Amino acid sequence: MHIVRYRRDNDDIARVGVRTDGVVRSLPVPSVAALLGERVADIRALAESPGEVVDDARLLAPVDGATEVWAAGVTYLRSRQARMEESSEADIYGRVYDAARPELFFKSAAWRVVVDGEPVAIRADSGLDVPEPELAIVVNRFGEIAGYLVCNDMSSRSIEGENPLYLPQAKVYAGACALSAGIRPAWEVDGTDLPVAVRVTRDGVTVWTGATSTARLKRPFAELVDHLFRADNFPAGAVLSTGTGLAPAMDFTLREGDVVTITIDEVGELTNPVVVGREHFTFLRPSV
Repeated sequence: MHIVRYRRDNDDIARVGVRTDGVVRSLPVPSVAALLGERVADIRALAESPGEVVDDARLLAPVDGATEVWAAGVTYLRSRQARMEESSEADIYGRVYDAARPELFFKSAAWRVVVDGEPVAIRADSGLDVPEPELAIVVNRFGEIAGYLVCNDMSSRSIEGENPLYLPQAKVYAGACALSAGIRPAWEVDGTDLPVAVRVTRDGVTVWTGATSTARLKRPFAELVDHLFRADNFPAGAVLSTGTGLAPAMDFTLREGDVVTITIDEVGELTNPVVVGREHFTFLRPSV
């Protein structure tokens, strides 16, 4: 089962449903944000009693309204090594990996998120760019983990490497956040030991692959959620991407036309073509 947002043919209203074995059924909630305002037990009860079959559903990004996407950094040993390789201030990444407080940063408003099949971007002013394959946890307003998504946390290694204070510019821009189309409920899968794989193809040829497991994540999910919720309120819940355990060598960079595919067992698959620049994302607009 996956909890999804969808739009029907000839209907401008986004709706919420569940998708099981390729079949979408409706749910009686106005938005995913509203759903994440409920306790996990109540979300489960709704999801397990869906309504009518929807034959013409087009899947949308699985976040909406006031739900925010956040991300954690340097949570895997490989990420620590990669940040130290690229940075002019390498020591700070070694320190945060071992510190009591994790690195957390804002990644995207819901309306800026792209979904499976839509493009992701590299900045026109960046010279070294990579996908970051990550498991994202979906958290309700009470801080309970409701489900999981595949996330591509697109990043400019050259901009962040120049100065760590440039991290927002390296991480937050048009086309920088992609999420898989469906939320896999937390009551159906254990997220702590899931294989994660990435493949980048260029002109039909594979140019980079990698594989890891969420079992290699240094910090437990509950610890990351605890730090996110310590000093802020999330009335529409939040998506928290848990960091990447995969990074290519420094001589690899994405190019326009590449295709990035990320797979997390039992959660889903996310495939996005790569473009350059913000002009490709004028189709993303906030709801009114």
